[in-house]
Amino acid sequence: MAAPEPADLEQLFLWENDTSLWNVGNAVAPYSHKQLWDYIETYEADVFKSRQLKFIIKLNDTGEAVGEIDVFDFDPVNRHASIGVLIDSRFRNKGYASRAVAILCRYCSEHIGMHSLLALTEQENSAAQSLFKKAGFLANGCLKSWIRRGDTYKDVVVLQRLFK
Repeated sequence: MAAPEPADLEQLFLWENDTSLWNVGNAVAPYSHKQLWDYIETYEADVFKSRQLKFIIKLNDTGEAVGEIDVFDFDPVNRHASIGVLIDSRFRNKGYASRAVAILCRYCSEHIGMHSLLALTEQENSAAQSLFKKAGFLANGCLKSWIRRGDTYKDVVVLQRLFK
């Protein structure tokens, strides 16, 4: 995993503007190359300042980007944040997400001193729930009608990983 680099711009552009992936996040409009370039150029790796971190998941042997993993909504007082992960469809079911979540959890616990991470997944997304449970997250509840999809609302499963 690495911080976003200028070389990642085109791949980020594709992922962020793939409307089929918007259902796992909160995107409602596309990003321009300039917006993403500005984000990369001004990326603040200090989670205490920016309240977020983004890492590009890359293959060790080729450096090819296979996905991204984010920490967002960081609360520095209570030391908790949310986590999101995206793996390009060409690289799914190969263990990259599991490995990235494990690395990020270790980083958040040992280097940032976080107390917990929170993952929200649609109730129907059993793959995401399985991923987070495998990484030590526990299902702590359900948020009813939490995410709007077209004219309907979906329930969300709340998963939490405690570190200390």
